[in-house]
Amino acid sequence: MADALYDIAEPGESKAKEACAGRAVGIDLGTTNSLVACVRDANPVCLPDGEGRMLLPSAVRYRAGAAPIVGAEALRDAAKFPHDTIVSAKRFMGRGPKDAETTRRFTPYEFATMEGPVVRFKVAGPPPKDGGAEGPVSGSKEVTPIEVSAEILRTLKVRAEQALGGPLDGAVITVPAYFDDAQRQATKDAGRIAGLEVLRLLNEPTAAALAYGLDKKSEGMFAVYDLGGGTFDISILKLTGGVFEVKSTGGDTALGGDDFDRALAELLIGKRGIDEGALDASARRALLDEARALKHELTTKDAAGGVTRAELDEAIAPIIQRTATACKRALKDAGLTPGNGAQLDGVILVGGATRVPAVRAFVEQLFGREPLGDIDPDQVVALGAAVQADLLAGPRDLPREDVLLLDVVSLSLGLELMGGVVEKIIPRNSTIPTGAKQTFTTYAENQTGFDLHVVQGERETVEQCRSLAKFQLKGIPPMAAGMARLEVTFLVDADGILQVMAKELTTGKEASVQVKPSYGLTDEQIEQMLYESYEYAEQDLKARQLAEARVEADRILAALRAALAADGQLLARDDRDEIDRGIGRLEDALRGDDHAMIRRRTEQLDFQTKPFAEKRMNAGIARAIGGHQVGEIEQKVEHAKGTAEHEGQR
Repeated sequence: MADALYDIAEPGESKAKEACAGRAVGIDLGTTNSLVACVRDANPVCLPDGEGRMLLPSAVRYRAGAAPIVGAEALRDAAKFPHDTIVSAKRFMGRGPKDAETTRRFTPYEFATMEGPVVRFKVAGPPPKDGGAEGPVSGSKEVTPIEVSAEILRTLKVRAEQALGGPLDGAVITVPAYFDDAQRQATKDAGRIAGLEVLRLLNEPTAAALAYGLDKKSEGMFAVYDLGGGTFDISILKLTGGVFEVKSTGGDTALGGDDFDRALAELLIGKRGIDEGALDASARRALLDEARALKHELTTKDAAGGVTRAELDEAIAPIIQRTATACKRALKDAGLTPGNGAQLDGVILVGGATRVPAVRAFVEQLFGREPLGDIDPDQVVALGAAVQADLLAGPRDLPREDVLLLDVVSLSLGLELMGGVVEKIIPRNSTIPTGAKQTFTTYAENQTGFDLHVVQGERETVEQCRSLAKFQLKGIPPMAAGMARLEVTFLVDADGILQVMAKELTTGKEASVQVKPSYGLTDEQIEQMLYESYEYAEQDLKARQLAEARVEADRILAALRAALAADGQLLARDDRDEIDRGIGRLEDALRGDDHAMIRRRTEQLDFQTKPFAEKRMNAGIARAIGGHQVGEIEQKVEHAKGTAEHEGQR
């Protein structure tokens, strides 16, 4: 198989770049709060609402016969309308109803179904036919997390248009670095529903580093520790001469400040002797709201609401500790040592949850240096997104400082091969936008098509990786095994979305797929993929070697049996018996799991049958020239040589 790097596009290259007139914004679509920012007078600033508030609570309350309420008012009445008020919708983005997120403790929502590819909430819908008063008419309408997020984005869009005095030309929306393709696609869909032209999906840690780098003109190696309301990201970035290169990334898409709230709610239940089973949806929502308020108070106070900061620290310690594994792995992937602060030029804190003193103390101990925090951790992502939006859409005639963003692929992307093994086409931590191509061939005789299975993950076998897409290339004329040439191209765009194209080179037949990943990735899968790739590395390698050895052995045996059926009469009895014994030895090896033995006996049989292959070739040549005199053939050869010489002189 041949492989080569292919057509690496320029980061930031977009048709939208030329079309935009400058009213572009950066949006931090957060789990707990969301913000919108723009660049004014060469400086990024967050845009407030009519009451001067920068943060928009990511809460949407649905009403019967009225438009949804978004933000602080929706959050204020969440306990009163627990089923109709959706908060933390980001945690459900790109997930299926059977994911663990739908069954977490204190989850107050009603789900329309536990089947299908996407979560659906039951909320208040159309007005009652009898014209009754507004109320919590839950279940009369179904909405998805994408639609909930679109309501939040639409509200931010209106805020920005009012502040900028006209319609927007585009938006950069941030996502956690560890969002998979399904979650990224869901975010883009939400932006489209909200009426936004999404110029780019930008990883949140990269946005934060962009804000810090431009503000401080810094260079060096930085760690971005991003603990938001519902997701955790860790990225190691190298900043050099305006180039932001992501060296490694990691995280957990189901870990954040919401988990602190749940832990504190459990603490309150224990301290007050509450029967958790007796709590209805309203009581659970009220308890979570109280826990969040206490968490905020305990950020600056030693005690509040009958809870001490020490008790809070103890309750959330296991949650904070869960971030350590991803951090250590990211440092190792970047060639750094945990705890060696001298190797880093700074640790950047992002996300409201990093305001908790216990988190800051943990980060300082883990990285061996005091973290930076002089840009508001709630605003830093939106500010960086605004800078990127301005770079993509700003007028060309204005002076500005260009910045190159080099994000990476979080998990390897590849194809399933014969035997269920994975061929990685784009390795983990490859800089995006990027692409690669590789050439494959047919395994079976007279094969007229290819089934292509695109997978994501670090393990060596398909069953241990995540399936992304399947598609077919048909209409290939029958050929001998190994004759067809299938060129497969993987392209990852600046948003991390994958496109796969396949082309059979001898016929020009083509097929492609824009990967629309299956929803339903469990909470644990992404977090454990890398861990398992290390833990099972040796085991996976042996499984791959065994599968590849068996595929090669089966190919040799199939070809040999076909040859013996066609030309077995060319062999003497002793030679045929020896080949049969070689076949038997290989078949015995195939019944075991010693890949080295299978390869050794495959090579022995291949070497043993070379004289037979030569006899078949000679017989074929003899049949081809049958009925022709030697002199006649010599004349044809001389004529061909003369023609070639004449053509060469012209």
